[in-house]
Amino acid sequence: MFVVTNRITVKQGFAEKMAPRFTKGGKIESLKGFNKIEVWQVEKDDDTEDMYVNTWWDTEEDFKNWLNSDAFKEAHQRPKQSDNKEASPVIKSEIVKANVLSVLNP
Repeated sequence: MFVVTNRITVKQGFAEKMAPRFTKGGKIESLKGFNKIEVWQVEKDDDTEDMYVNTWWDTEEDFKNWLNSDAFKEAHQRPKQSDNKEASPVIKSEIVKANVLSVLNP
């Protein structure tokens, strides 16, 4: 099992608004090796919020195939800018990749 976590720091109040964008489904669901997506909100003591967007894959190769797919490009298209130039709520983002070495299931 291979897990990729996108650690996204956003302005306070935006995590709950943004989370459904990552779990609305789409072509990713039919890709070989895709297991699931979970979005976690991490507790913090400042004026920001952290979201961990976790994707589970059978293998790292399956994840890399997603990165190179048309489905990935479509899922990551930015909406066209309108005249309203509201600043992005995203402050920073970091990708963490991990192999699952051990699991305990009930």
